[in-house]
Amino acid sequence: MQAVVKVGEGEVRLEQIEVPKPASGQVLVQVFAAAQNPSDWMKLKRTWPERGVIVGHDFSGVIRELGPDVSSEYRKIGQRVAGFLNACVTVKDGGAFAAYCVADATMLVDLPDDMSFESASTIGLAAFTACQVLWQTQKLPTPLAIAQTPFPILVWGGASAVGQYVIQLAKQSGLQVITTASPQNHKLLESLGADAVFDYRDPSVVSKILAFCGGKPLNTSAVDCISIEESVALVAQCMNDDENSHAHIALVLPVEAKVKHIKAEFTYVYTLLGKPTSDKYAYPALPEHYDLGKWSASLLSHLAKQGILSTIPTRIVPNGLADAQYWINYQEEGKVHAEKIVYRITRSS
Repeated sequence: MQAVVKVGEGEVRLEQIEVPKPASGQVLVQVFAAAQNPSDWMKLKRTWPERGVIVGHDFSGVIRELGPDVSSEYRKIGQRVAGFLNACVTVKDGGAFAAYCVADATMLVDLPDDMSFESASTIGLAAFTACQVLWQTQKLPTPLAIAQTPFPILVWGGASAVGQYVIQLAKQSGLQVITTASPQNHKLLESLGADAVFDYRDPSVVSKILAFCGGKPLNTSAVDCISIEESVALVAQCMNDDENSHAHIALVLPVEAKVKHIKAEFTYVYTLLGKPTSDKYAYPALPEHYDLGKWSASLLSHLAKQGILSTIPTRIVPNGLADAQYWINYQEEGKVHAEKIVYRITRSS
């Protein structure tokens, strides 16, 4: 099969490699579309991934083979699915920028027939990260057990892929969603359910958020989908940093929060796959994280089939994987905003 593999630091090439075989608990997926993430270029720039590793994390496609121990009553040949991988680490783990990939049978999102593979490919990393930041370290309401009384949650960087899913999941859980984005993305976020959207570049953004909250800092939760020192500082200014506060900031990158009493925690989406991570952030296999991953796959499947999961706007690039180097560089240069670069790999019939 054809696959995009690492050939040097930051460099990839489309090569012919063997089609992988599903191991116990896995399925072989024919990839119809793959979506690009910032983690693609980030991992390529690091020296630890071995040459020959397959690039790409997010995929959608059709199951073509069941591995050992995968029941045909649970997964079926021809089933339409989407998911994510911990790619660009080892040759064995594989990746999504390929004609086929192997994936954990329990970590797949079932797709409705009316959802395109291109749209579905954007669910992976971003949607599972959204589930993780909302429910791994916090006991927040869920779309299956909504809040009895709505309370606010702040989503910094709502136009990011993670942010778009956090907004939807939080709103469907009965929360009041306050978010930030560039003005051109405000209508998009309002359409996803945001109750209030503020311009993060506005020098008065913190005071405007506090005014919307009745002049009081938030005493509940925030998700920082940018997670750099500047964004964390602004989020913290919106939160109650009192010793009796229950304020919590979920981070998507490990950045220090210079606060006294606000709990700030970084989550790493790959721990949801239930395996040890051997890349930049080393974690053992964490059964409770794997349980959350499987629960998240089930929840996202339910929401997708109900038609209430909006996927990320896509930019389907010409020439498929042949131009992967160009588009990986394009994203590294910071040119992707409020959308996903998507490669069409196999045309659906």
